[in-house]
Amino acid sequence: MSRSAAIGPVRHPVTADDLDRAVQLAVAVLRGAPPLAWGGKAGSLEWDCWETVEHLSDDLFAYAAQMGPRTPPLEGEVPFVWESRRPGGPANVVHADRTAGPAGLLQVLEASGALLVAMVRTTSPQVRAYHVHGVSDAEGFAAMGIVETLVHTHDLAQGLGLAWSPPADLCSRVLDRLFPHAPGSTDRWPTLLWATGRADLPGRPRPTTWRWDSTPRA
Repeated sequence: MSRSAAIGPVRHPVTADDLDRAVQLAVAVLRGAPPLAWGGKAGSLEWDCWETVEHLSDDLFAYAAQMGPRTPPLEGEVPFVWESRRPGGPANVVHADRTAGPAGLLQVLEASGALLVAMVRTTSPQVRAYHVHGVSDAEGFAAMGIVETLVHTHDLAQGLGLAWSPPADLCSRVLDRLFPHAPGSTDRWPTLLWATGRADLPGRPRPTTWRWDSTPRA
């Protein structure tokens, strides 16, 4: 057996460039949404499409903020006040001004993504910060931001009548980082949808509950 075969496959780390790419691809697709479609449901979610973009923006903002303090918290979240604008709506820090319309909403998404990209670029790999699914590092928060972006854009594309199929290499890297027990021989985008409870795979019904593992990888 060769030395390379003994080592096994190399895991490609998730980078700030990967996150930036995911956000820019999502924003580009969502710009094609019909202006009057934003009040419809986002796929299987209970939120409308406008609320779902706010929720995604809030995820990206919160991941950036979690790494912001000089000593990031390891036992809880930075204590912002998350508030819902209606019963059953997402509880966010980030809310877009509806008078700015869809273009303004997507600016909020792009800006929140840029904050996380910047934090991932500038945070030491040794820094750790709390997440409910495992204390994580900058690469982990980048991967979580990408998953949130890819799968919520899937939800939005269903509600807005858009086509969305993100690059397989992005899906592969975040599956390796956050879902190490997901099958490795299946197409990467359907596998990510399966891992997040949004699709079946051949011989594998979709999970009724799911979570990722955000702890750092060796």
